[in-house]
Amino acid sequence: MQTTGKIFDDFARVAGGAAGAFSGIRDEVETLVKSRLERVLADMDVVPRDEFDAIKAVAVKAREEQEKLEARVAALEEALKNAGAAKSAKTPRARKPKADPAD
Repeated sequence: MQTTGKIFDDFARVAGGAAGAFSGIRDEVETLVKSRLERVLADMDVVPRDEFDAIKAVAVKAREEQEKLEARVAALEEALKNAGAAKSAKTPRARKPKADPAD
């Protein structure tokens, strides 16, 4: 019986060592894949997420400002048109000179 117990102990030790070795290999593979992926992304000139979000916020703000300015210009154009119409209604029209019969 002692030989059977010793065999199981040896087998358990080998299995534990193999599990540790596979864990180490897995960590190495993960590190290698991660470094290769980072290198590929760097070569592709991909923008980091935080920079993208910052530029997106600037674009949204610029769009909002543009819409405000468009509304303001439209209101000013309307006011100018109304002011011109009111002014022309108050001012008499200039008469055209009569044609000279001598010409």
